Amino acid sequence: MRIAQVAPLHESVPPHRYGGTERVVSYLTEELVRQGHEVTLYASGDSSTRARLVPGCRRSLRLDTACLDPLSHHVLMLERVFQRAASFDIVHFHVEYLHFPFARARPIPHVGTLHGRLDLPELHPLFNEYRDMPLVSISRSQRTPLPALNWQAIVPHGLPPERYRFHPDRGDYLAFLGRISPEKRVDRAIDIAARAGLPLRIAAKVDRADREYFENVIEPLLDAPGVEYIGEIGDEEKSDFLGNARALLFPIDWPEPFGLVMIEAMACGTPVIAYRNGSVPEVIEHGATGFVVERREDAIAAVQGVGSLSRARCRETFERRFTVQRMARDYLHLYERLAEPMPHASTA
Repeated sequence: MRIAQVAPLHESVPPHRYGGTERVVSYLTEELVRQGHEVTLYASGDSSTRARLVPGCRRSLRLDTACLDPLSHHVLMLERVFQRAASFDIVHFHVEYLHFPFARARPIPHVGTLHGRLDLPELHPLFNEYRDMPLVSISRSQRTPLPALNWQAIVPHGLPPERYRFHPDRGDYLAFLGRISPEKRVDRAIDIAARAGLPLRIAAKVDRADREYFENVIEPLLDAPGVEYIGEIGDEEKSDFLGNARALLFPIDWPEPFGLVMIEAMACGTPVIAYRNGSVPEVIEHGATGFVVERREDAIAAVQGVGSLSRARCRETFERRFTVQRMARDYLHLYERLAEPMPHASTA
């Protein structure tokens, strides 16, 4: 198939360090190329891919301090996508709702995967206006605020198995990986680790929007005994960071649409202790690949009981449910269906 993948421009594809959506787009793009499809990737100019790269900007906008208007780059990129739409069998958008007006004005075979939260009140009138747009969710939970949209499929994220090395032996510390923000609740992770009597290693980035929160709320907590703040890490460091941990703490306080770090941990054989929010119960098999908890006391007890879980089963579950091959297969079935020519209207 001739497939266009349209990525956000905030991070490169794949990201140099932290970045969920762009990382998933990279894995999907490379797997489709490996399978022999003709893939064009619209992304930032510092992206790395075996597909044909069409730059939407010179470099990822998060790293471009000269960029004052990120939206302008996205609008121009989308215009160029639609100008070349006849060159593709299907266009796959990963830019949330930005392509909606273009797709309504110039209908093409397309689908959009929504990667973010949908419970924000401002989104409801917008999505209701464009409820004809074909969409994919990354979990069942993600759809809850807007169940009546034109949902085509649920496609959970997938990762390349070879990128994450299985670690059969559990380590002596707890891990937190991701982004420092109020909804990710690294403060909970620090408290849980302290009460469980285990060190906590934190590998996380701080966005500009969360800098004040980090400095005022989180930074003072980093001086606590047993807490080690590493900062932002990339793909090459994740396998050892997660694989050598006793468990990953995922104490979120928001409707997480998916939670890529949970399956990254499982790929390494590391169980996950996560709060019951958003997609967590869909990703974690309670009592098998981790523990789904609702209170601090439950999380502390889960830390004590995590040694009873099989790290081999965590890896096996990842290989069965969350590989990039499974993700690509799911999307290809959808592409083939959506790319079929529309039946001609009857002239009778």
